[in-house]
Amino acid sequence: MEKNTGSEIRFPEKFIWGTATSAYQIEGAWNEVGKGESIWDRFSHTPGNIHQNETGDIACDHYHRWQDDLELLKTLEIGAYRFSIAWTRILPEGTGSVNQAGLDFYSKLVDGLLQRGITPFITLYHWDLPQALEDKGGWPSREIVGAFETYTEIVVKHLGDRVKHWITHNEPWTAAFLGYEWGVFAPGRKDWNIALRSVHHFLLSHGRALPIIRANCPGAEAGISLNLTNVQPANQSQGDLQAAARLDGHINRWFLDPLYGREYPADMVEYYFQRGYLASTHPDFVEENDLEEIAIPADFLGISYYTRALVEGKDEELPSINSFAPGSEKTETGWEIYPEGLCQLLQRLEKEYKISKLYIYENGASYSDGPGEDGEIRDQRRVDYLKAHIRAARDAIRLGVPLAGYFVWSLMDNFEWASGFSQRFGIVWTDFSTQKRVPKLSALWYRDVIRQGGWYED
Repeated sequence: MEKNTGSEIRFPEKFIWGTATSAYQIEGAWNEVGKGESIWDRFSHTPGNIHQNETGDIACDHYHRWQDDLELLKTLEIGAYRFSIAWTRILPEGTGSVNQAGLDFYSKLVDGLLQRGITPFITLYHWDLPQALEDKGGWPSREIVGAFETYTEIVVKHLGDRVKHWITHNEPWTAAFLGYEWGVFAPGRKDWNIALRSVHHFLLSHGRALPIIRANCPGAEAGISLNLTNVQPANQSQGDLQAAARLDGHINRWFLDPLYGREYPADMVEYYFQRGYLASTHPDFVEENDLEEIAIPADFLGISYYTRALVEGKDEELPSINSFAPGSEKTETGWEIYPEGLCQLLQRLEKEYKISKLYIYENGASYSDGPGEDGEIRDQRRVDYLKAHIRAARDAIRLGVPLAGYFVWSLMDNFEWASGFSQRFGIVWTDFSTQKRVPKLSALWYRDVIRQGGWYED
């Protein structure tokens, strides 16, 4: 019988505790052993795109230090590790000849995890498209879907005998809108129409990849991971309510509705058409049977959750995603700390979309706390953030949400995209001058949470 007294918290016996990284953010070795150029290689090498013109050329040098990093995972008693495959290590030009050295690297990584009792969770795409494919049109081009199918089959055939957890795409909203509409992420293009086309091709390639994964990896589970947020109006005025509905449609429903058989939300199709982002209310990039393929049932939905969006309806534009209540506590990225939103979001997903299995694939906070005079890293603010969000996750489970796992973002401080090395999300400190790793207080706290099966006391 489940015990629950005072401030103690317990999770289901088979609940998965993990941590996560992505290839470009940690691997380095950007042009070694046959690897091709990705859009993030090109973008970070272009002056003015990244904080202090930093790059992921070396990052955490994980490509050379992977065995030490796996030992670190083992020491911290992490049960599952989510990492991504660099497409350009496998297919340097995006299609064509396979780079066997790239497949061998990930094969050794998977074997190393399994030998240490750590379950691998693989993300096939975490934003680092081969530059050669971007030069041919990138995600706005429908041809990318077939290229992703081929890439998926190669990787799953090679690793599917050992890996049983597959994520097709990580946060397609970020890749599509920050990369193709805002231009602040690779590839740095700024066009609403191509951003919306990109979303469709992300979703279609996800739907096309699911049967490929299942055919080549019997018994595997496969799904997608979305960055979702709990959108709330600042008050109950008509303007605020309308603004909240627009932002929810943009970041949440534009992805969830087609994935769960509801097509693209009609209110957002009309909104994008009125703004001139779509040429008609029947988008020409949606072809026959596309929506059926996108809605092929997945085995789970993964989510990234960091903050809520508290919005005001000042005009007809989309509100800011990172809006917050005045005076609220924030992390060093400026994101409001609002753990209640995680429980609310998870409840909504279960009730509104009838999702049978959910994972929190990213949750974490950026704080720059570094080593003290004694070498210890007392990042108590991160501990408090994680504690509050883990409690929110448990509250959701108590309310009937089928949550199967929680992954801290991130294992180690790494290259944080356009922010370079200025933001530290890791539970492990990375000294980027020496590549020394030092577990922070949050890592040791998380290890204790795992040891106790999710128990902890305030």
